Amino acid sequence: MAVCYLGIGTNLGNRKENIRLAVNKVNALEKTRLLKKSGVMESLAVGGPAGQPRFLNAALKIETRLPALTLLKKLKEIERQMGRKKTARFGPRIIDLDILLYADKVMAGRKLTIPHPRMFERDFVIKPLMEVL
Repeated sequence: MAVCYLGIGTNLGNRKENIRLAVNKVNALEKTRLLKKSGVMESLAVGGPAGQPRFLNAALKIETRLPALTLLKKLKEIERQMGRKKTARFGPRIIDLDILLYADKVMAGRKLTIPHPRMFERDFVIKPLMEVL
């Protein structure tokens, strides 16, 4: 089993409910188990279109037998199930699920880079992550 850390963000709709539902869906993934969830923090949108609503952010510690790219595919499926639509880069979204760390893996690919390339630049990622490490 690989221990992984995920970031969650939402700034559309019922943000608290979006996070609750996403956490439940991640925990329900095959070969995956939720180990710990951070508290939720609110932050301003970074980048993207001006005037976006504030985000709620959290982090999860999970263990999984899914390979990294399969886990990414499953997270993108959860985003689609919850109604995420492709919009402007860094635009508003109902849910955003990111793999921050996957075991001790380091990779840079077209679809997935681990560690997440911008996580160290963002307090709204690092603060929740520190709670679950």
